[in-house]
Amino acid sequence: MYPRNNKQNDPFEKQLMSELFPTRRIQVLLPLPLSGVLDYLMPEEMMLEIGDFVTVPLSGREMQGVVWSLNAPENDIPIEKLKYVVRKAELPPVPDTLIQFVKWVAQYTLSPLGSVLKMALSVPRKFDKPKKKIFYRLSEDLPDKMTPARQKIVDAAIEDMPLAVKTWKEIAGVSDGVVRGMIKVEMLVPVEVSGEETFINPDIELERALLSEEQKQAAEHIITQQRTNSFRTILLEGVTGSGKTEVYFEAIAECLKEESAQVLVLVPEISLTTQWLDRFKERFASEPVIWHSEMTPAQRRRAWWATIRGEARVIVGARSALFLPLQKLKLVIVDEEHSTTFKQDEGVMYHGRDMAVVRAMQSDCTIVLASATPSLETMINAQNEKYDWLYLGERHGPAELPAMSTVDLRHYKLRTGSTISGPLYDALKENLENGEQSLLYLNRRGYAPLTLCGSCGHRIECPHCSAWLVEHQKFKKLECHHCGFNRRLPEQCPNCEALDSLIPCGPGVERVAEEIELLFPEARLAIMSSDEISSPPALKKMVEKIENHEVDFIIGTQIITKGYHFPMLTLVGVIDADLGMSGADPRAAERAWQQLEQVAGRAGREKHAGRVLFQTYQPDHPVLKALVSGDKDLFLEAEAEARENQKLPPYGKLASIILSGADRSKVLSFSKELLKKSPQYDNVTILGPVPAPLSYLRGNYRYRFLIKADIEVNLQKTVRDWLSQMKTGRGIRVQIDIDPYSFY
Repeated sequence: MYPRNNKQNDPFEKQLMSELFPTRRIQVLLPLPLSGVLDYLMPEEMMLEIGDFVTVPLSGREMQGVVWSLNAPENDIPIEKLKYVVRKAELPPVPDTLIQFVKWVAQYTLSPLGSVLKMALSVPRKFDKPKKKIFYRLSEDLPDKMTPARQKIVDAAIEDMPLAVKTWKEIAGVSDGVVRGMIKVEMLVPVEVSGEETFINPDIELERALLSEEQKQAAEHIITQQRTNSFRTILLEGVTGSGKTEVYFEAIAECLKEESAQVLVLVPEISLTTQWLDRFKERFASEPVIWHSEMTPAQRRRAWWATIRGEARVIVGARSALFLPLQKLKLVIVDEEHSTTFKQDEGVMYHGRDMAVVRAMQSDCTIVLASATPSLETMINAQNEKYDWLYLGERHGPAELPAMSTVDLRHYKLRTGSTISGPLYDALKENLENGEQSLLYLNRRGYAPLTLCGSCGHRIECPHCSAWLVEHQKFKKLECHHCGFNRRLPEQCPNCEALDSLIPCGPGVERVAEEIELLFPEARLAIMSSDEISSPPALKKMVEKIENHEVDFIIGTQIITKGYHFPMLTLVGVIDADLGMSGADPRAAERAWQQLEQVAGRAGREKHAGRVLFQTYQPDHPVLKALVSGDKDLFLEAEAEARENQKLPPYGKLASIILSGADRSKVLSFSKELLKKSPQYDNVTILGPVPAPLSYLRGNYRYRFLIKADIEVNLQKTVRDWLSQMKTGRGIRVQIDIDPYSFY
């Protein structure tokens, strides 16, 4: 055991220890919201390196951190007051590329360095020594003849790799009894292993899908760039159903030919990638290493250990996978790069797509941004030749793009309480009679977004947020979709106590489903929203039901837009195409176009022709005109021109500062004082302070500043210098969002 400072109380003992164990002042970064590192002492015998995981004492407890520097500069803290590193973990060090990435993210987002490190160490018991486990491998002495089921296990064996019983079942496609029967007769022999079960490497030799000429050219371009072993960003744009996934699967296969090379695939929402994982398994005969927030602690630890040891070859995950300790990153894929779910709006506020480009740059590797509806920022970079631009303009196989048209609700009046127009009803009826599936899209969860009293007009709001409670009739409750508060659906008005006076206002997906049940009582329907689908297994079951044509009508929110392929889905009806087309968000029109284009792309993905109906009161809106005409370029050019005129991203820079606290007057007073010290530059504009659109959230009052700056301004320095002029008062929280995507 190395000496610890807190046991050196005697002056003579201190002198003796310093002679026996020469010390060095080092710096350790802890996963805490600290802006910098802490100094510790290291005896020479410990042989630490930068990136090593260590345990150190802090305020009477032990913390785990990372060695950040071996040469801490001299400061005013006497060396005798420093404490010793307790121990070094038996793990490979944090890769230098990850260390540089943590530093870059902290500087760019103006976040504490320790807070960024915390995202890279969000693994429970990561330093624990793994328990010994019993796995099984094939015996060297097997009979010449055996049952077909047992032969499947023999055929599935990967050399002499020991596997768990569950893994043998999955890769061989047999029952638990077959595996245990082979164990009983010693055809599978036990092997004691220390650590987690090894992930099965992808098989790159399997026969690939037949690619079109367009797909081949795109794949060859990416592969040629990969072979240069240099950083380059490639936009892979393709209409929905054009086979973008198969193109970058070719790039993954090429990358895996290099020993120990690792591939990172980012997807918007990992729980919504059931079909993607099935396609990967079909292509590579194994599953990738998965990383997302819904994993169990044991699953996270296994994936993290496999990554830092270089055993995980392909990792697919949500944005947080960027902070995994990848040892030899050679290719990054960002699927659905336009998705707003890549933006983290709490804690360290960063955009996963943009940070993925930085991660690839620091690893000197290729990154592919794939989308049918690329973000305007990405399109501008491609047009300016900052990114390579590959385009797939045809659907793969016999499928053709769906025919799109609008239903003008000014002409086709909706009946009171109805959400289905006459033309949409006729189309749904025809589709049902033809034995084909229909999708009704409404990006609004629950039964109704507002419940009010017909007697006194009282609107039921969340007690902790300035938001209405959403009615969920199926669960007989009202819920806040911002803080999670919920209550039973009351029988009387909370304000005037009138009985049976509460009226649900506006439709949600549950209400649309109720109407469909009345119109088509014989039809089978399913709701796809985050309220109905609580886990990845539940989602997988739902997708399988739709694929097997056990559902006639699908009523879904935006989660249905995430790349699903349903062969018999030929009609998409958008209940409210006007929803979200305008507002304070400068990207509102772009997002509406992306969502509607994506949901429209679910129709007619195989031999059956598809069609899309947009119910709207604004048939001449630029978004709908672009969708119906198929002229997206004209719409994007107009969007780009509007942004450029207003110097909004990507032609300018934005930052948001949210001040919040439980005492409204205190927050407002601090906001006004901060305004007095705001920077006075010709190329920087400060807007605010004003109440945030969601001015009361989770029990805190919120005021917002918005900073607009010309493209050449160092926005981080401007914000940092401004905020450094004032100390944050007690009870006031400051959130900085560089490149904000949410304006709530």
